[in-house]
Amino acid sequence: MTRIDFHSNVPQKLAYVCRLVRKARGAQNQIVLRARDRNELAQLDQALWTFSELDFLPHVIAGSPQATQTPIILTADDDVELPHHQVLINLSGQTPAHFARFERMFEIISDEEADKAAGRERYRFYKERGYPLSHFVAS
Repeated sequence: MTRIDFHSNVPQKLAYVCRLVRKARGAQNQIVLRARDRNELAQLDQALWTFSELDFLPHVIAGSPQATQTPIILTADDDVELPHHQVLINLSGQTPAHFARFERMFEIISDEEADKAAGRERYRFYKERGYPLSHFVAS
């Protein structure tokens, strides 16, 4: 069963996610990042290339011919075929359609009221279905 970690009150989601991805890659995890839309996907792509001069976080957009050999996959599409199902980081503000295929999922919730409300709804959804949940408040 998918283990779900909520990270809430996150002031700068993209920077926070880059640090989370760096940590997950340090543990040799394969990661899928689910963005809200194509604009956020482009911002995330740029942030992963530029957030640190010392870290290399190889990534491609889902559907790329290199996806099976790349440890980090970016997508804004729930229906795209994904090459790995270890860690999912959800920035989309919605419940990903196929989250249960993953070993672990991180829900990243900003400090904005609309994002908090949507996060609470997803938390209830997962809890009602018996998923193991953890909650971390960013400081």
